[in-house]
Amino acid sequence: MAEAHLLENIRNIGIIAHIDAGKTTTTERILFYTGRTHRLGNVDEGTTITDWMAQERERGITITSAAVTCFWRRCQINIVDTPGHIDFTAEVQRSLRVLDGGIVVFDGTAGVEPQSETVWRQAQDFSVPLIAFVNKMDKLGADFAHAVETIHDRLKANPVPIQWPIGAESTFQGVVDLIEWRGVVWSDDLGRQPDFVPVPDTLLPIVQDARQAMVESIVETDDALMLRYLEGEEIPSNDLRSALRKATIAGQIQPVLCGSSLRNKGIQSLLDAVVDLLPSPVEIPPVKGEHPKNGQIEERPADPSAPLAALIFKIATDPYAGRLAYLRVYSGCLKRGNVYLNPGKQTRERVPKLLRMFADRREEVEELQAGDIGATVGLKSTITGDTLSAMHAPIVLEAIRFPEPVISVAVEPKTVADQERLNEALEHLAEEDPTFRVRLDEATGQTILSGMGELHLEILVDRMLREFRVAANVGKPRVAYKETVTQTGRAEVVFDRMLAGKPQYARVVLEVSPADVGEASEFASQLRPQDLAPEYVEAIRAGALESLDSGFLAGYPLVGIEVRLLDARADEALSTEMAFRAAAAQAFRRAIESAEPVLLEPLMSVEVVMPEGFVGEVLGDLNARGADIKSMAPRPGAGQAVRAFVPLAQMFGYATDLRSMTQGRGTFTMEFHHYEPVDSRQMDAIV
Repeated sequence: MAEAHLLENIRNIGIIAHIDAGKTTTTERILFYTGRTHRLGNVDEGTTITDWMAQERERGITITSAAVTCFWRRCQINIVDTPGHIDFTAEVQRSLRVLDGGIVVFDGTAGVEPQSETVWRQAQDFSVPLIAFVNKMDKLGADFAHAVETIHDRLKANPVPIQWPIGAESTFQGVVDLIEWRGVVWSDDLGRQPDFVPVPDTLLPIVQDARQAMVESIVETDDALMLRYLEGEEIPSNDLRSALRKATIAGQIQPVLCGSSLRNKGIQSLLDAVVDLLPSPVEIPPVKGEHPKNGQIEERPADPSAPLAALIFKIATDPYAGRLAYLRVYSGCLKRGNVYLNPGKQTRERVPKLLRMFADRREEVEELQAGDIGATVGLKSTITGDTLSAMHAPIVLEAIRFPEPVISVAVEPKTVADQERLNEALEHLAEEDPTFRVRLDEATGQTILSGMGELHLEILVDRMLREFRVAANVGKPRVAYKETVTQTGRAEVVFDRMLAGKPQYARVVLEVSPADVGEASEFASQLRPQDLAPEYVEAIRAGALESLDSGFLAGYPLVGIEVRLLDARADEALSTEMAFRAAAAQAFRRAIESAEPVLLEPLMSVEVVMPEGFVGEVLGDLNARGADIKSMAPRPGAGQAVRAFVPLAQMFGYATDLRSMTQGRGTFTMEFHHYEPVDSRQMDAIV
């Protein structure tokens, strides 16, 4: 334990994957073999450690990322088990932000699946070194070589197998360690002690080729090794492992291992690979942030004696501990009872208690040092993405950016008492989940909840009703449309009327046009300071941009609009900021009206996997939903995978329809891809 506190002996890793690839089972086995649990947790039986919420155990899925600390070979491993379902992608994103390495779990029968692509891309965005673990090698249709091929083809990665399976499906019993050149077999049911055996003769031709390919891939990343290899020298396993570690940390190679978590095979080798190949906090670049006063970029090394820099990556409401803030300490030392600065908000925060997390259980500690992941309670104004720093050395670390919600649902409390409980529940849930938005619909007086998908909203509403005991009526899910303009429009408004018993005057000429890139909206003024006072320009900007919240066609938010102030006139005696604000709002609405506004709808990237015999029916149904079919590909075991873009509005209740079309054998995944203008016939119906 004492040695594990050395920085080079810490590993901060995440387990990420497509839904149902076996992340949580893999985490459970890691906890068992590292001695943190003495009983194997099972997802199907609802006895897992990291899936501890009632909703997770009922549905057999991971919803929130859980942090766990364990020890292996004198190393402290902080693990974050993340969700696989696309609706909870923000959980994966914020976990990756604070991790130094990742294990990507793949299903041995399917290889790369849609959500695998998403998490892989997110890990690449954060420059997180990755190890691939091909799980479920005991499952019917498991094919290790095919899974590695899909990693290469679909992820454009450089997967290098460092193991090869001995057997497959029901005959899977172990792996060949290509670096040490020996067989590793698990014979007992609990898989506690692997047996080391010679490489089986039947596998020799295939594993010799695999080892040759592995050695060539590794020496290509190291000039000195390459020279020795070309001279015909046999490279020792220690040198191979050392070069592989450097290449993995640099992102040049992704080592591939295999096993079966459910059958307790391959987990010890995976733990060895985490220790041997993934980086410690010392081996990743120093974290960068801005000085809150002068905006200069500063660095903080992973050093306990440096000034403190810690990032809050998750807020959770715990029934016993209250408001838990999960954090990663990048530099310095966070001590219990001390006062620290939240430089982004310029507030002070006392840290009354520090916890080392073990999913929903915890151990109190006196301090968390650089490289540690833990939690604290009692922070008053700090939320997800905020930084805690030393008082004398403020730094603001880069916050985490989250995707916009695409689906909404209306909620009405049943009584006045429920209204108060509803407000409290929504405040807690919005604090915990940055992709969950709440707004009041002024036209109907209803509270509108927005999220990432049907399942996301279902879980949030379930938690609201169950955890916070709110009695409420919940409407049907609705699509979060947006509005934009397709042409340039301009309008002139003269505001000349009585307000609060005083005459007011302002003249404003605005022009709106589609923005060049993205969905952000911008405001620019063509006037010089001598033409109009800066406070009036600011009032015009505020009046125009406030109007973005409610569009012209159906009241949906306006996006991707460039607003330009062309001309304005003030009267010394009669003009006020309020008059210019009102004039700008009117001019903006009229300009939008003349710029041919359109409705935008979210298009989802959908992959449907089904047996061959149901392809015709599924394709016909997708076409009826307005799908744009992109590709079809065979899947192991006489299956087909169809990929398409489909409007979200057409996908409500699709899970039930697909089950009835395919006799319960079809599955699908769906994630938001982009917004696109709505067909003119549909637009009339929606508006």
